Amino acid sequence: MALGLERIGLVPLRFPLAITLIALALAIAAGFGVARIKIDDSLSQLFRSDSPEFKQYENATRRFPSSEFDVLVVVEGAALLERDSLDKLRDLVTDLQLVDGVRGLISIFSVREAPVGGAIPARLFPDPLPEGDAFEELVGRVKSNDIIHGKLLSEDGELTLVVLALDPSVVSSDRLRDAIGEIRKTMAEDLDGAGLKAELSGVPVMQLEIRNAVERDRVVYNAIGFTAGCLIAIVFFRRASFMVVAAGPPLIAILLALGALGWMDFRLNMFLNVMTPLIMVISFSDSMQLTFAARDRLLAGQSKRQALRNAVLVVGPACILTHATAALSFLALLFSDSDLIRTFGEAGLIATLIALVAVLMLMPLLGLLFLPNEAAFAAKVQAADFGVDILRRFCAFIALRMVSRPGLYSLIGLLAVAGLSVIYATLEPRYRLADQVPDKQQAVATSGRLDAKLAGANPIDVLIELPRGASLYAPETLDLIAEVHAILESQTGVGNVWSLETLRRWLSEKAGKEDVALLKQYVGLLPEHLTRRFISENRDAVIVSGRIPDADASKLLPVVDALNLSLADVRRAHPAYVVSVTGLSAIAARNSANMIAKLNRGLTLEFVFVAVFIGAAFRSAAVTFASILPGIFPVVAAGAALQAMGQGLQFASIVALTVSFGLGLSATIHFLNRLRLEDEPGADPGVAVQQATVLVGPALILTSIVLACGLAVTVFSDLPSLRLFGWLSAFAMMAALVADLLILRPTAMFLFRLERRAGSWWASRRGVQKQGA
Repeated sequence: MALGLERIGLVPLRFPLAITLIALALAIAAGFGVARIKIDDSLSQLFRSDSPEFKQYENATRRFPSSEFDVLVVVEGAALLERDSLDKLRDLVTDLQLVDGVRGLISIFSVREAPVGGAIPARLFPDPLPEGDAFEELVGRVKSNDIIHGKLLSEDGELTLVVLALDPSVVSSDRLRDAIGEIRKTMAEDLDGAGLKAELSGVPVMQLEIRNAVERDRVVYNAIGFTAGCLIAIVFFRRASFMVVAAGPPLIAILLALGALGWMDFRLNMFLNVMTPLIMVISFSDSMQLTFAARDRLLAGQSKRQALRNAVLVVGPACILTHATAALSFLALLFSDSDLIRTFGEAGLIATLIALVAVLMLMPLLGLLFLPNEAAFAAKVQAADFGVDILRRFCAFIALRMVSRPGLYSLIGLLAVAGLSVIYATLEPRYRLADQVPDKQQAVATSGRLDAKLAGANPIDVLIELPRGASLYAPETLDLIAEVHAILESQTGVGNVWSLETLRRWLSEKAGKEDVALLKQYVGLLPEHLTRRFISENRDAVIVSGRIPDADASKLLPVVDALNLSLADVRRAHPAYVVSVTGLSAIAARNSANMIAKLNRGLTLEFVFVAVFIGAAFRSAAVTFASILPGIFPVVAAGAALQAMGQGLQFASIVALTVSFGLGLSATIHFLNRLRLEDEPGADPGVAVQQATVLVGPALILTSIVLACGLAVTVFSDLPSLRLFGWLSAFAMMAALVADLLILRPTAMFLFRLERRAGSWWASRRGVQKQGA
């Protein structure tokens, strides 16, 4: 069935010393590879692709200081506009400019008065601040200032925003942690006693929180997941030696796979961070099956070497096939439009192949080193095999019920899958930026305050590219910027709009007329880091930037579509200019639903392809059809659970279902493999179903529990997407066990009987034809 590939597991039995030395050398090399692994915490990584939209987004971020480098300092308090508070706030703004890595800052103190008589405009906030009525007059001017109002200061005057532009080299390096730490320390010292609350948000802060969560989660997954698997194994095996044999290969497989990924320059991200528990569950399942098979043969009186050899030959083909189906699940991810998901698929494919070789080679090797003396073990355990005996009796009970009326139970299974599939089909794609960021930290909560008081924390931009030779201050260019600004300003759901037009309007109001020379003069007076936010360095492009709340992509997409539609007339009126809606929010709104839908369609095709693959491996049409229902059931059951909880289909959930489908078929393949060995020509398939269930059922139940525990440890993550991935994968694994016990057994028996009857009918018909001839 596996083309003899399982025989690589016999090599350690012949050359144990050589394989031990090779394994030690690879483990040492893998240790150095693990040390090379870095973290990719970019929030745009999920949508990174070769699509025109993403390339345009990258083009915009290169030409303008990207919001991906902005730290948002949100200061809030009822006493914000009191004189003492403003003094402390100005001290904070001054000190923040001195933090290493800060290359620019925007605050209410950046704003100047209107220019008078060609002189350099005075700052809106004089130093020192006036007192008495003069101060109250200043506060009134601040609240009504068009540059500040609704953009840097909330309408109630109790929240202000300070934008720190960090150097990109700082954001992408380990220096980010020091920079954020220094900002927090400065905030605490300068605002002490002011009665103001200061918090941080922005992409760099979110990236740091993601980085910290990924590093923390890696430790938690390794510790809790592996400990849970070991405890379950030792409880049922009742021997530490069997626990070592069963758990050793997965542990070494994790080291070898992560080491290989490190040497191949893969970066940990929100999906690759689950690679550790995935490697464990992929390898632990088959390692447990091999260990159970060897244990049964030791109890039957076989020698240690003979028991290990037979375990490899009998269970090995199924191990090859289970890893092949898991690899196909990862292979399906390679067709995603997202570089992140494709990278996850590539890493999973590599890890699956490494896990397969590690299990087949290391389980027999560790068996030789640690399994007990067979005669003493058999005499001791046969009288006290309590845990496994309970599982065998339970499996015998289930099998007897399922084979009693296979047609009825098969019909019930078909109806259950059909009903759950209808519910699954109603799931809608969902994506929200906050789901990719730790929700138990500060950044998400602070973004919520900006959503509530300053129209939102997430930028949505309109990029205007000027034709060659066109002047930034030409009448047509300024008119176009004004039209786009007005459209974005009037768009429902968008607020806090900034552009060159903001400055132009304010100067026109103060001067009483439009003066291009005055506008040009004022732009020249502004700091470079400020003008670069809405005017490119070469003066060949401008940005009109707005803010929107962090909402589900299904709510943002209508906003983006409506904005594009509103800009259509502007594009026709100015054909020489290129006007494009961009920004991370726009990219997410456009691409998320399409990408999730493609992954979902790919999963549907995978159902059919994997079923055909398994049937071809067993050379049986009955196996092809028998594997479909138990394969689909955990996916649609998990989808129904999502629907019941009011959740849609997110990136994390569709990836979890795709991977769980491949992993969940492990129990199906191991049962079908044993059924193939137990089935006798001419005998009732029901007998073979019962025997196969009793022989492999305990291991299947135990491994499913281990799989679920290994994946469920992700519920300890601070990242909402990983928590979703974890519990949904664990749920799908337990649903796969239910399908294996209650759907696969009767369906396999029913189809095997039909196949046998069809074969008998065909044979008799050919016999009649021969007699007639």
